[in-house]
Amino acid sequence: MVIDPGLHEVSATDILRILNEAAGQGVPAFTLSTAGRTDREAFFKAVQAALPLDPPLGTVRMVWEALADSLWGGLHALETPRVVIVWPDARPVAGAQGDFENALDILRDMVTTLAEAQYTRGRPTHVSVYTAPATNSRQHPGA
Repeated sequence: MVIDPGLHEVSATDILRILNEAAGQGVPAFTLSTAGRTDREAFFKAVQAALPLDPPLGTVRMVWEALADSLWGGLHALETPRVVIVWPDARPVAGAQGDFENALDILRDMVTTLAEAQYTRGRPTHVSVYTAPATNSRQHPGA
């Protein structure tokens, strides 16, 4: 399996293969788990539990922009050329579709900006994000 930078939707059965491939290549891999929820609170908790953040987020405020900045800083601080993030239980839930789209937008923007030398002081990080919703398997456009 080839690990490609970008935001990709895959089947749940592909997640283990992706993690094994990352381990085989020595690429840091992180797993987000929102327990099937994709509301703001679940996503923030999953990111705080699984991913490096710089600066760390407080426990009271859940601001999308602060999360995006902290996640970007945390991944950039790893000083590794590649990172894999898997989100095996990603799917919108009733009433939280907007939160799910915000979460995907943050991940998509992080993939793009961390790969650009102009934003990373010449030290880009190629991020591969794989989401596995319960239903279908297709790649997200625009990633």
